[in-house]
Amino acid sequence: MQIHFSPMRRDGRLTASVSGDVLTINGEAFDFGPITEGATLPQDAVSSEWLASDVERTGGEIVLTLICPHGANAPEATRFPQPVTVASGSVPIPAYEVAE
Repeated sequence: MQIHFSPMRRDGRLTASVSGDVLTINGEAFDFGPITEGATLPQDAVSSEWLASDVERTGGEIVLTLICPHGANAPEATRFPQPVTVASGSVPIPAYEVAE
């Protein structure tokens, strides 16, 4: 699963994990397995405040964007996050803010 991030200043925290075509966001599982190659699931068809894009299957992989919450003292890597590819396990969410 290819996951892009859209940074946003907000108080809520994000946890996510992947198992095949299932993405679990803050404990809620979303099964994207039925999405066929080249198909798009509109963002508004998924009831998650953390999804920031449509969900597509391209090259056999699910591709989507999640909101990346951050605090007022977020590091540059969080404010300009790089996409990640996760086949199984925890999604590495950029740091919320720099510890003082």
